[in-house]
Amino acid sequence: MKPTNIKDPEYFHKVVDCQYACPAHTPVPEYIRLIAAGRYDDAYMINWESNVFPGVLGRVCDRPCEPACRRGRVEEEPVAICRLKRVAADNKDDIKARLPEVKPKNGKKVALVGAGPASLTVARGLAPLGYEIDLYDEQEVGGGFMRSQIPSFRLPAEVLDEEVGYIIDMGVTTHFKHYVDSLKGLLEKDYDAIFVGSGAPNGRDLPKLPGRQEGDENISVGINWLESVAFGHTKSVGKKVLVLGGGNTAMDCCRTARRLGGEDVRIVVRSPQKEMKASPWEIEDALAEDIPIFENHVPHSFVVENGKLVGMKFEKVRAEYDENGKRSLIPTGEDLVHMECDDVLIAIGQDNAFPWIERDIGLEFGKWDMPVVDEKTFQSTNEKVFFGGDAAFGPSNIITAVAHGHQAAISIHKFCLGENVAERPEPGVNLLSQKMGFHEWTYDNHIDHDKRHLVPHVDKELALANLKLEVEKGFDQELGYEEAMRCLNCDVQTVFTDNLCIECDACTDVCPTQCINFTDNGEEDELRTRLNAPSNNKEQDLYVSGELKTARVMVKDENVCLHCGLCAERCPTSAWDMQKFSYSVTKAG
Repeated sequence: MKPTNIKDPEYFHKVVDCQYACPAHTPVPEYIRLIAAGRYDDAYMINWESNVFPGVLGRVCDRPCEPACRRGRVEEEPVAICRLKRVAADNKDDIKARLPEVKPKNGKKVALVGAGPASLTVARGLAPLGYEIDLYDEQEVGGGFMRSQIPSFRLPAEVLDEEVGYIIDMGVTTHFKHYVDSLKGLLEKDYDAIFVGSGAPNGRDLPKLPGRQEGDENISVGINWLESVAFGHTKSVGKKVLVLGGGNTAMDCCRTARRLGGEDVRIVVRSPQKEMKASPWEIEDALAEDIPIFENHVPHSFVVENGKLVGMKFEKVRAEYDENGKRSLIPTGEDLVHMECDDVLIAIGQDNAFPWIERDIGLEFGKWDMPVVDEKTFQSTNEKVFFGGDAAFGPSNIITAVAHGHQAAISIHKFCLGENVAERPEPGVNLLSQKMGFHEWTYDNHIDHDKRHLVPHVDKELALANLKLEVEKGFDQELGYEEAMRCLNCDVQTVFTDNLCIECDACTDVCPTQCINFTDNGEEDELRTRLNAPSNNKEQDLYVSGELKTARVMVKDENVCLHCGLCAERCPTSAWDMQKFSYSVTKAG
């Protein structure tokens, strides 16, 4: 293998697993250290620079960072990264003075369609640069699906109001209660660019299922029903409620129904429970509120008697898998299962809908009637129109929408300057030694062996009696500190200088995971078989040195390194050094 090029900004970025997995590439270990130090304002601002909504995402993020967390891979459960984000948000002081200064207007005008996380992120990027921003949304206030589809017992309105307000207060002109019914109409106005962040507003229905039309009065599409609840139009539900679907929207529907009077609320899903798309913690919360899950039940028909919905029938199935792992649902042949109900909430997925976009404006549509959008620039085939969030590539999550918004803002800025939007700015990177003197470090390599701390919840009876009472209490400062101390500081890298190495093997002796090896070089697949510890995860690289004096090379498996710094402490020649790696995705301007 060739020596590793650690000057490649993506090499150590990939080693910081949590940051690499985050779509917005939030510097996770950095803000966790600041939380441990009680510097909540600083921790919040590092989050805000990357993910824009720390208080929101500290509660409802899909947490792609946590499955990637090295702590979970080498020892136990991952660090509670998401909930630590909330610790920074809950304990910060007034940070308005630290928000970007808004420059004088630059003469450029941009329209944003939809006031969800993607559009708001674009506004956060462009407004400080002097752009005149018009924000259009059919809802009464900003937030998009963060407000209409996430119940307030998970995301309090005041948290959303605060973080949406930071952006709107940068001089964004809002046009709420304004449904944009023509993109051509917007293009005919004097906008220099248009960003579409309208989400995936159509919830899937079961229009052909027998009884659907007859029982319509008591059958609702989940996202529409949640929106009606959020804005106070729906205030009650029947005592017996069936929720169809296994995603996070279904979990929100069933938990909301419990709070609106549902006594017998059931989740009915066609797949096995282990394959449900909902986040595991969302499923756990639903089960904790006495909501059972009926798996392997396929909807057969709605039962309507005397014009009123009284139940549903389901066909029982079993899951079978072929040699490629493709699943088929096979009827078991048992009698249909009848479940009584007063209301049914359908939460089986969402689709994009663009009836307001004309097909004669140079904007091409492709598969699934989705706009053709460049995956890097987010520009459509009409060069003035950009897309992001669910509107770009289909339903995803808040943090992905934020990542889209950052990149789209860069593209819009470059487009308005007449620059090539395909030329993307490089990330900001730095690699700095943590050594003050000989074996004296600014880097604390203490590793806490505590197990992951559980987030306290309010009493179940109180929670179910109040639609607006936040269920999770969050970590207090003490628990936040203890959880933060579980972080392994994966952004402090072990950097090896081969011409200083005397091959004394002191580092291999002290390494707790046996990830350091001195061996003959070879092809990667063969070399991995000769390492001290099993090296089966090819998603993480091997760190390979140049040739040493014995013609061997040093090989370190980045997958299992704990970043504990013991190799650097033990090394008599300073061939090993602990160097803090910083990686920041470039923003607009």
